[in-house]
Amino acid sequence: MKEILTVSNLKVYFKSIYGDYKVLDGVSFSVFKNEIFGIAGESGCGKSTLAEGILRLIRPPGYIKEGKIVFEGVDLLKLNEAELRKIRFKKLSYIPQGSMNSLNPVLKIKEQVMDAIIDHTDIPKKDAEELAIAVLQNAGLPPKVADMYPHELSGGMKQRVVISIATALKPSLVIADEPVTALDVVTQRAILESIAEMREKFRTSIILIAHDMSVHAEIVDRLAIMYAGKIVEIGSIYDIFEQPLHPYTRLLIDSIPSLGKKAIKGIPGLAPSPLNWPPGCRFHERCPFSTDICKKREPALCNMGNEHYVACHLYGERK
Repeated sequence: MKEILTVSNLKVYFKSIYGDYKVLDGVSFSVFKNEIFGIAGESGCGKSTLAEGILRLIRPPGYIKEGKIVFEGVDLLKLNEAELRKIRFKKLSYIPQGSMNSLNPVLKIKEQVMDAIIDHTDIPKKDAEELAIAVLQNAGLPPKVADMYPHELSGGMKQRVVISIATALKPSLVIADEPVTALDVVTQRAILESIAEMREKFRTSIILIAHDMSVHAEIVDRLAIMYAGKIVEIGSIYDIFEQPLHPYTRLLIDSIPSLGKKAIKGIPGLAPSPLNWPPGCRFHERCPFSTDICKKREPALCNMGNEHYVACHLYGERK
């Protein structure tokens, strides 16, 4: 399969009076065309910072320390703001975390969709209005929604509006950051179905960020597990759930509630601070299989076969 996005050794730091918070500290992965690629991990592991880094939305005191972000053959880190503007919405789009609160409360819904269309294309206002109404209806919203204000909509309807804005120009890659957070389970399923339909209709690649492993199990093709600013495992959704390799991945799966479980297992301890990552494997203080080498040497992300990657000393050093 052809890669649409390749991220290499991406580091995003935040300056403070105590030193740099190394929130994203050397992340590498690829996304293929027409793929839904999931990113999972605890809150604070760097998932949202990764999305903002790819989109070049990091603002001071944050900065991109180093790395490469190659999207459709172009390194996004080498583009100026005007060049990035030509790519955003048309080729690369974003559904932000807390997207239900990102709508302007004093503008009608169709005006907010039109803003994205007019600002990033040469489409006349009249045609932009027709397109805005069409994309809202394609998202399963009734025609009257176009002339309503955000406060008149339910949470699920607001989320569909944000998805409509992100997909109005049929981008080749959409990054969705926690798109079903704070929604009830019925609405969650409807939104996930909308995301899957987006991939089928527009042949769009999607990066889906969510801390809920059960959400990923429903929809993604491949899944990356993040911990403490790094990716510790990448594999197909089947490999991750049927043959999880990293101890952290296993513990995340064990923590998913199900009817057959007598008790929900939690992960002991707390994630370390990005101001001072521990030496060696960053998970060793919480890992039930930790050995002396885990405390001294950081494991590399190695291919264990069938494009299943893991960063763990349990499997030795492989290339």
